[in-house]
Amino acid sequence: MARCAIVGVIRGVPDSKNAVEQVNALGARSPGFVWRMPDDVMEAVQEDPHGPLADRPNTASTLSVWEKLAALYQFVAKTFHSRIMKGAPDWFAPDDSGYLVCWWVPEGTQPTVAEGMAKWHMLQSGGELENLFSAKRLKALALAEPA
Repeated sequence: MARCAIVGVIRGVPDSKNAVEQVNALGARSPGFVWRMPDDVMEAVQEDPHGPLADRPNTASTLSVWEKLAALYQFVAKTFHSRIMKGAPDWFAPDDSGYLVCWWVPEGTQPTVAEGMAKWHMLQSGGELENLFSAKRLKALALAEPA
């Protein structure tokens, strides 16, 4: 069964450490959550001057896998996460067209940040594809997903 991987990359968030910790804890308890890159691993990637986030300084990033789009949409749009994201337009770099990218991964896969950022750059430069999409299409796909 395919799972939905998601990477979110935003500029510094007001009170970001506390907000990110709260959102991550909520996500981990949410139905449909499968896996999230551990904080220490993500922090090391974010601090690597030659890593996949080197061109995205001062970001709060996350990488997770979800069983179904409906579960991911519920978490993103119907929980504390949505309240945090109300300020999101102020956090993007001027040339960003979105803060997250979703794509399908085989069950058991733990994607890398490099893979996620490659998908994010593909989305930024080429737009959505059947297996690569943004938050804009997440709701429609989640609502159309079989139960």
